Amino acid sequence: MASVLNNLFGGKPAASPDSTQAAGDSDFADFSQAADPSPAPVTPESSTSNPFGAAQTVQPYTKWYNVHERHSLSEFKVEGLILSAITVVLLLHLFGARLNRNKAKKWIRAHSAALTSEFSSVGFSGVPVIAADKKGDELLQALADENARQGDNLLKEKSLFEFATYATGRANVAFLDVKLTLLKRFNPFTVLFESVLAFFVDNAAETQDILDAVVYPFDGKEALIVPGIPGAAELRSKDGKSAFDGFVWALVHKERMKQVREDRYDVSLTVTKDHSKLPNWLTVMTESAEITDALLTPELIKAAEMAGDLLEYLIISDQPIEKPKTLNETTPRKRIFLKYRLPSNNDYANLVPLFRYFLRLTDRLVQGARFRPEVLRKVKAAREATAKQIQKADEESKAEERAQERERAKKAKRDLELNALDAKAQKKYLEREREKEMKKSMRKQTTRA
Repeated sequence: MASVLNNLFGGKPAASPDSTQAAGDSDFADFSQAADPSPAPVTPESSTSNPFGAAQTVQPYTKWYNVHERHSLSEFKVEGLILSAITVVLLLHLFGARLNRNKAKKWIRAHSAALTSEFSSVGFSGVPVIAADKKGDELLQALADENARQGDNLLKEKSLFEFATYATGRANVAFLDVKLTLLKRFNPFTVLFESVLAFFVDNAAETQDILDAVVYPFDGKEALIVPGIPGAAELRSKDGKSAFDGFVWALVHKERMKQVREDRYDVSLTVTKDHSKLPNWLTVMTESAEITDALLTPELIKAAEMAGDLLEYLIISDQPIEKPKTLNETTPRKRIFLKYRLPSNNDYANLVPLFRYFLRLTDRLVQGARFRPEVLRKVKAAREATAKQIQKADEESKAEERAQERERAKKAKRDLELNALDAKAQKKYLEREREKEMKKSMRKQTTRA
């Protein structure tokens, strides 16, 4: 500090560094000597330790820079198991999905001739643009060409286990819905679980390859259903007499009889009767023996015998599947149902005749499904009983609602009167109310005695 003051105010010259260090400033002893200007020799070690040095040497070889020497496959056992499981699941998924698609294609190839010969439009493509302005035979030929062009596309894939098709353009039939429900082969674990569950639980349905087809007859309503497009008039019945009597009749496999009766309200209206002309695995569920005599034809019996155990049921119904809860749901709506299991070998030679008969069944109903008044009275009796039950339940529900509404109005009036009184008057009001309740209860006890 003294040297600084001396330099500023002209004092004595500062001592030399040597004298300063000698005076006892030991903290700066390392810097007392001047730096040596001669450069230090560069060694490999020094250049390696300095990444910015001018001279770089090659990195010496070490095994820690080789992955295959640092790690081994035994360290990735868990990852290998996971990748193997994913690969197996993916292959099963692809293989199962392909099996289902092939099975669906084989079904449509076996039944496309029956569908295209009975219906002018099959599939979901609709009327082609080139046929929009055609009429008569030209329209039918254009629709037939469109059906032939679609090929396997007549059947639409809704999911990996559900396939569907649609058909329309036939006398006496509004439209046809067909659905194939196949096993989930793309997920074998689900199939195994459902199979085991069906084995131990009675209510669980066994998983199988199933066809469900539904025909919706015109029933005399062509003018309301057929759209007003060119050529549509030719799809209507010329005499307009496509209606037939309503009833419920079923040809059911005996092993499915109990389940069908429990699952469907319409079939629960029928009586089960064996028929001598039928094979021992089939039975008839009908509302009248006369209906059975009219519908159980030799062609149907032969087709059912050819189908064998694969046939589950053929149902003609004008009632809903679920039990109606309102009078509007009791309105007759005629439909024809067919359900059978698909063969494992994809051989449909024995099932196509039954499917053809199913498609043509509406023609026979229009021609001969008109019965005597005595039979129709018996058929209508069950429907009227159901309608009366629904009406009675509806009236009771409305009466209960009215009673609740009166109670709410009475309580609101009481609360209003009670709130308008002072404390003393409220006490008297409550005492009178309590006395009335006691007298009322005593009167009830006396009446019961």
